[in-house]
This record gives sequence, structure tokens and C-alpha cells, in this order.
Amino acid sequence: MEIYLKENESIKKQIMEFLDLSQEPVTIVTDIIEQNFSAMDNNLILKEWYNRDFFRELERHYREEEKNNDTSFRNFYAELFKKWKAEGKIRGDIEDELLIAIFYSLAYIDTHKEDIGIRHFPQLMQYLVEFIMKGLTS
Repeated sequence: MEIYLKENESIKKQIMEFLDLSQEPVTIVTDIIEQNFSAMDNNLILKEWYNRDFFRELERHYREEEKNNDTSFRNFYAELFKKWKAEGKIRGDIEDELLIAIFYSLAYIDTHKEDIGIRHFPQLMQYLVEFIMKGLTS
């Protein structure tokens, strides 16, 4: 668990460092999601995400962590959404925590890609991100 968490944090920091925050929200979020899923698919440690037993343990860990203190990636999302709301780039009528939950739900969908159908999965995720972002920016 400790190795996974360190690797995951490292990848997320890399993703955050290389984002071009001057781009439109749709592009930024699409980049985040694509880079995150690519990292999970290409990193042997992060592939444990798809191990259902490990995932259950990971869920327990994050629930406990959330009670104690938020992760930097969650804070990054929260700050980004607040900034976009203030700039009028995304809808202001959706609570910040709900915005984060919407994006975190994509991670849960990812854990069911075999149930959904691997053949359609990459395109499905692209469309879901696009539909979510278009709904938030209209």
C-alpha cells in the first residue's frame, strides 16, 4: 500500500506540474484524465488499481485519509474549480464537493472497464469527460 501511494502521489505531482493552466477547462481536465489513466495502464505499481482486493483496501485508506486530511490532488481540483467559477468558466451553481465527486466517479468507472467492455472503454471515457465538461461550461 505504501509503495502504491508514493507512486500514485509522484505521478499526480508530475501531471500537475506539466499542465498548461492557461488552456480551457475542457482541455485541462481531458489532459488530467488521459494522463492519469495512461499512467495507471503503463505503470506496474499503479496497475494494482485494477486488482479488486487491493482496490477495496485503497478505498478504505482514502476514506480514512479524507477524514484526517485531504490529498494534494483533491486540493488541486478544488482550487482549480474555485478559480474557474470565479472566472465564469464553469457553472457556479454546483457545489465544489459535488464537482470533485463527479470527477472522482470517473475513477470508479475505470475500475469496471472489463464489465463495461474494454473495446469501447477508451472512447467511452473520452466521451464522458467531454460530456461532463461541456455540461459544466455551458
